[in-house]
Amino acid sequence: MPRRLNSSLDTDSCGRQGSPADDLAVAEVPSGKAAAFLQPPVGHSTPAFVQGRDLKLCLWDLAEGRNAVVDSVGLESVGFCRGSILARGQQRWMLAVPGGGSDENRLDLAPAQINLFSYCQIQILEMPSKTSVCTLKPEADAKPGMPMCLELWQTDSSPRPCLLAGYEDGSVALWDVSERKVCSRIACHTEPVMGLDFDSQKARGVSGSAEKALAVWSLDEQQALQVRGKHELTNPGISDVKIRPDRKILATAGWDHRVRVFHWRTMKPLAVLAFHSAVVHCVAFAADGLLAAGSRDHRISIWSLYPRS
Repeated sequence: MPRRLNSSLDTDSCGRQGSPADDLAVAEVPSGKAAAFLQPPVGHSTPAFVQGRDLKLCLWDLAEGRNAVVDSVGLESVGFCRGSILARGQQRWMLAVPGGGSDENRLDLAPAQINLFSYCQIQILEMPSKTSVCTLKPEADAKPGMPMCLELWQTDSSPRPCLLAGYEDGSVALWDVSERKVCSRIACHTEPVMGLDFDSQKARGVSGSAEKALAVWSLDEQQALQVRGKHELTNPGISDVKIRPDRKILATAGWDHRVRVFHWRTMKPLAVLAFHSAVVHCVAFAADGLLAAGSRDHRISIWSLYPRS
């Protein structure tokens, strides 16, 4: 049975921990600083990333009992889009975040449209240097709206990073980051895509929106996306969705204050985790299988789920 660990801690405005308990279970976040994105550390020397709605993405040093914010990245977009992290080597990461600054060279856009166009862009950075790699701009004839969620990934057989982006118009697009172009785009939802995740081994992904359904889609060898099915939910509204690293289960963050757990292969509902008193904004799995959930109620809960086989 899923269970929540029984201790808590306080945090400051960047998500920095105060006096930690032995087993972390709930983090209290001050008013106006609700967590929007969680990326747990993948190793003892890897920082944890937390993005808040204060236009900052903070890096936490949690190694050897430390608990300090060691760096932060200022964000340009005022929307709801979360960033994405991809490990690129020892102490090196690629970061995708919404926004790319104004584009004064777009002669086909009126001045009033330039700022709006910048919100449709995605910035790719090298971390921790914060060096700009490129800016991904929508196709000339596409009007997807703002990016709402991002997922960087790459296969074991190729060093070329790819990016999956969910957009305001309900579409999901696959970007070739090196070529700065869209390889494929599909309509998954009738509402903005609020969260998505991708299983690179099975070439299969899942996304959620304001709708009362999850969409499951696949990626073929020609880099074409295809919708495979829709799975009805009890209540509408998904903020985030994450597949556990062992690819056995997935979790969703719901507008109904609930975290829901599904079997990834069959999409069978397995559990409903009721703890938060407001919208759950984000979920994240640690390497050991523990699940963290961040909510508008300014708390982060940590759950022990079905043991990994």
